Amino acid sequence: MHRFKTSKRNKLKIRNWLFLSLWLALSTAAVGADHLGVLGSKPKWDVLEHYQKTITHDDFAHLINDVYCTHGFADDLIKIDNGAVTILTNRESQKFFTLQFAAGPDSKAHIPRLWRPAKSLPTTRESKPLAGLRIALDPGHLGGKWAKMEERWFQVGDTKPVTEGDLSLRVSRMLAPRLRRLGARVLFVRNSTQPITPKRPGDFLDLAKKILIKNGVPTPRPGTLPSDDPIREQTVHWQSEMLFYRYSEIRRRAVLVNTQLHPDLVLCLHFNAEGWGDPANPTLIDDNHLHLLVNGSYLKDEVDYDDERFEMIRRLLSRAYDEELAIAETVAASMAKATGLPPYQYPTTLTTTKVGSTGYVYARNLLATRLYRCPVVYCEPYVMNSKDGFARIQAGDYEGVKEINGLTRKSIFREYADSVADGLAEYYSKARGL
Repeated sequence: MHRFKTSKRNKLKIRNWLFLSLWLALSTAAVGADHLGVLGSKPKWDVLEHYQKTITHDDFAHLINDVYCTHGFADDLIKIDNGAVTILTNRESQKFFTLQFAAGPDSKAHIPRLWRPAKSLPTTRESKPLAGLRIALDPGHLGGKWAKMEERWFQVGDTKPVTEGDLSLRVSRMLAPRLRRLGARVLFVRNSTQPITPKRPGDFLDLAKKILIKNGVPTPRPGTLPSDDPIREQTVHWQSEMLFYRYSEIRRRAVLVNTQLHPDLVLCLHFNAEGWGDPANPTLIDDNHLHLLVNGSYLKDEVDYDDERFEMIRRLLSRAYDEELAIAETVAASMAKATGLPPYQYPTTLTTTKVGSTGYVYARNLLATRLYRCPVVYCEPYVMNSKDGFARIQAGDYEGVKEINGLTRKSIFREYADSVADGLAEYYSKARGL
């Protein structure tokens, strides 16, 4: 575990790691031989039989070492030989899955996948570069009445509260018609402030209590505590909320994406934040930046989970990375040009790996980018509690331009939506040879 500077999102990442450490003892005890992540499902390793001889030794080794396992992995988990790779499926029972490599690029078998890379899309005209493309928009978080629970809420004086889930939904609804005009079929993973999961925090009270007991809290605390209370995370209430919005919600979105929507691309739309202190009296800062994420850079502890290791290998074999990195790089360049924002620099490289050439894209293992079985581009522009970002959010949406903080600016929502749409149009135009 490590600490980033003080960003709100990074504090939540730290909390997630604390939570995962709590889950470790419980998951092993609860499901016996299966070693699963939080609310994880037993992996179906036989699915990988469909990928036999679809990848060469060199391609597999590159993706494992340079993209997915840049932090290394335990020696017994993945063993790469000249003709095959052997992957541990269960440490307790010492079961393994063996994947045969293709002899060479010309002998590779067909890659089974439901999503389509740009080069396989049907011919289209220049004005419709996204024709035939299925794009799912995934506005980050929930917003509405859930924003305070998610800790994606702050307010300065009597101004309108800033809630990330509502901001991301607004951008998604603006982006959708832009993508449709370019020919895409647009699908929403979330199109309201209501959760996708049918579960609620109350459904996880017993599990939350077990987690706390396993972690050495013999009498878990009932009720709620203030957000700045150091033992707040020892309450059943806090743990059950985390299970609800951080894990159950994202896993349910993944079920929707993978079994009903079947997109060729998912765009996860977020706003960033740095540490704001008291959400009712937040600190506004000067820093404002931009970055995008693709899946990769798994930690050793993450690869150790049977389900995460399986999901990583399945994602690797589908070649989602090749497509999503190229899309992310083009969208990042478009957003950088439109926003003028510098790239975010992670203060450590303990959880991320910089990829591509623009300086704006990182690989990172997030639940959504791992579980969605297609290319995923995860956008993190604007620092909500930066002085510039806050002023632009408070200005709301408007046509044309306005002067904000001495600069003539487009609506922050339109700038976000336009720059993403422009980036996608540029990528698919080039990839389809238009």
